Amino acid sequence: MTGRTKERRGAGGYLLIQGTPGETERDAAPADPTALRRRDLRTARTGLVVRPPVAPLAVATAPAVAAAPRPGIKRTAVNMAVITVATGLIATMALPGTALLSDPAANAENAITAGNAEALAQLKSTESQSVAIDGQLAATAALRDDFSATTMEELVAARAAEERQARIAEAAAAAAAAPRASGPSVSDFLANPPYPTVSPDQIIQVAMQYQGVPYLFGGTTPAGFDCSGFVQYVYAQFGIALPRTVPQQDAAGTRISKADALPGDLVIMPGHNGIYAGNGMIIDAPRAGKTVSLRPIWTDNYWIVRVGI
Repeated sequence: MTGRTKERRGAGGYLLIQGTPGETERDAAPADPTALRRRDLRTARTGLVVRPPVAPLAVATAPAVAAAPRPGIKRTAVNMAVITVATGLIATMALPGTALLSDPAANAENAITAGNAEALAQLKSTESQSVAIDGQLAATAALRDDFSATTMEELVAARAAEERQARIAEAAAAAAAAPRASGPSVSDFLANPPYPTVSPDQIIQVAMQYQGVPYLFGGTTPAGFDCSGFVQYVYAQFGIALPRTVPQQDAAGTRISKADALPGDLVIMPGHNGIYAGNGMIIDAPRAGKTVSLRPIWTDNYWIVRVGI
């Protein structure tokens, strides 16, 4: 090299020599001739900086997986047996459903319930629901059960009947325990009446003598009266023989209008009677727990019967 040239080493290991102006650069011999490549020569001539070669990236490779050993003949046979059994179980469970779908008679109830027209038509076509009936059997019409609900009116009437029976039983027990009157009886009065002349006012006076006598079912003496027994006992003292019960005493006289009623006439009601006292009043033996008394007529459902006057 002369003193006018300068050496510098370029990329890739080659040598660049810079001379005087006007001179061109020339390549210097590379330090390592084995490393010289065509691309490096081209770079040296053009004066471009060539990047050093990049080392290739190392690629990690996965280790090879050892091949799995093939299953033995015994294990394969066991697997095939399990698959066969499972398939058989599934087929067995599917059989009942298939039978129901293919048998219209077995599926009749479901078809009728669901209203399936096609299924019903199939049942009719196959006569799955046909039943042979003996011609000697008589056809019987279907009837509803003979049951009905009890109305409130029936319950009230039944309770009233029970209460009435209880009062009758109580009155009968009281009559059996009541002391017998020592005075004359109805038959005694009829044989020898103390008032041979019948007078309406006199009838009321005799009836008023027995105020306070307790009601007694079946009673016909001053020891205790029921309604018709009281009327019979009063009229017997005038020699008038009346029957024992209310309906019989009603039929024994003559019905008259309420406007023509006089004291001493009979006041008849459904199941009860007494003696008319005038001015809309009645004297009677009311019911169990009460006594013979004078009181207003409390109802319009009554009529007047005249006897012996």
